[in-house]
Amino acid sequence: MEPALARLRRRSLTVPGMLALATAAWLAAPLLLLGALAVDGLRGGPWPATRLAVFGLVYLACEALGLVASFVLWAAGGPWRRASRARFEDWNFRLQVLWARALFAGAKRAFGLRVGCAGLEGLGAGPALVFLRHASLADTLLPAVFLSGRLGWRLRYVLKRELLLDPCLDVVGQRLPNVFVRRGSGQSEPEIAAIRGLAQGLGPGEGVLIYPEGTRASPERRRRALERVAATGDTERLARVRALRHLLPPRSGGPLALLDAAREVDVVFGVHAGFDGVTKLGDVLSGALVGRRVELAFWRVPGDDVPADPVARLPWLDARWAELDAWVAKRLPEMPAEPSRWT
Repeated sequence: MEPALARLRRRSLTVPGMLALATAAWLAAPLLLLGALAVDGLRGGPWPATRLAVFGLVYLACEALGLVASFVLWAAGGPWRRASRARFEDWNFRLQVLWARALFAGAKRAFGLRVGCAGLEGLGAGPALVFLRHASLADTLLPAVFLSGRLGWRLRYVLKRELLLDPCLDVVGQRLPNVFVRRGSGQSEPEIAAIRGLAQGLGPGEGVLIYPEGTRASPERRRRALERVAATGDTERLARVRALRHLLPPRSGGPLALLDAAREVDVVFGVHAGFDGVTKLGDVLSGALVGRRVELAFWRVPGDDVPADPVARLPWLDARWAELDAWVAKRLPEMPAEPSRWT
């Protein structure tokens, strides 16, 4: 668990910093937008700088309003009021979903995204373990928008610790039963134990979400991931995961800890295509994101289909990951002409 002093030090910088940045940006919004329009006018194209400036203003507004709302919730029903703990968590869950939906709607409007989703109707209610592909910063919003926003699922997240630099995720995310892990730590025993704890006591309409790849895919990250698998000496697994074209090999620590802790719980797999190739600011400024079609799909695997033998679970997960990789391969570089339900 993070020391209180470390948390206070970080928030003493990120919270006022974000509020100051949001205030300054909105005061200077006319100049920022005029500058972006001038850049786009000189460069031509689908106005990417202007779109990015608009989305930047939306993001900063969501951050500032989210922080103000989180303070109001803290003042109204802080954790010192034991009787209101469940209600306090519910308020923060609703704020989390509202924040994610507002950001996602802002991105759709600003960049002209078209988003289609298949499989939600067949997911039913929780509990479930949710294993989602990770290809972009944008896909961190997808579970809150689709699984929580549309189905009402109360998700517990396994997220990378770097996201705590976002003050809204830091403040609200740590009021809810989430775990923020350090990448590159090898998923130490305390972190694995914390992930395992998320799967305890799951009830109807609840779930645990993890990104098994641990990070966004790139050729360099794929090389390093294959080197880690090779270093284990598991030649059979290395042969399996070398065939992946678009996804990274799933890490074993967190996903297997969840499968072990919730042996009879169903597993939901989530995959998407459309954010691929947009990994840095330069990609956005080049217009690569404008007009993208983004397609998502979810499907549910009964808990009884997960191997009871712990040794067989990693090959089983690799096989499911190969199915997700094949799904993405069919949709890249071109998305289907008749996607499922564009919104």
